[in-house]
Amino acid sequence: MNKEKLKELYYKYELSKENIFTKQIGNKSFTIITREGIDKIQGIEKIKIEYDCIKTEPNFASLKAKAQKGDAYIETFGSALKGNNYKDGNCNSWYVIEIAEKRAMSRAVLKLTGFYALGVFGEEESDSFKKPEKKKTTKEELVTKIKKDV
Repeated sequence: MNKEKLKELYYKYELSKENIFTKQIGNKSFTIITREGIDKIQGIEKIKIEYDCIKTEPNFASLKAKAQKGDAYIETFGSALKGNNYKDGNCNSWYVIEIAEKRAMSRAVLKLTGFYALGVFGEEESDSFKKPEKKKTTKEELVTKIKKDV
């Protein structure tokens, strides 16, 4: 991965630390851009995207995204298969067409802007790419912390 080129793209698209994170899956590390980051990039570049339904079923959806940025044009796909676990599906949401749309959009935006060539993925592309949620402090933990500080 070209870190200098990646840094230039982060700056160009006004991405903050909240828009980018790394995710360790097994022994491999992935650079991920959040949904909000993808939206920033699309807005700055004024990328136009149209979608065609390839297939929709209650638990499966596949969409083709046709995206344009200036004279550059690409077609890419997004799909989602609801499963009871990740052995028989790639998402756990019942709104599979919306997940397929997010995945197609993410790929289109990242491909048109050069991120994909640098090995960067969108958070929506896989449920395993989701940003870890920050642990919320419970009322009991807060009371305990206050008592220790007093």
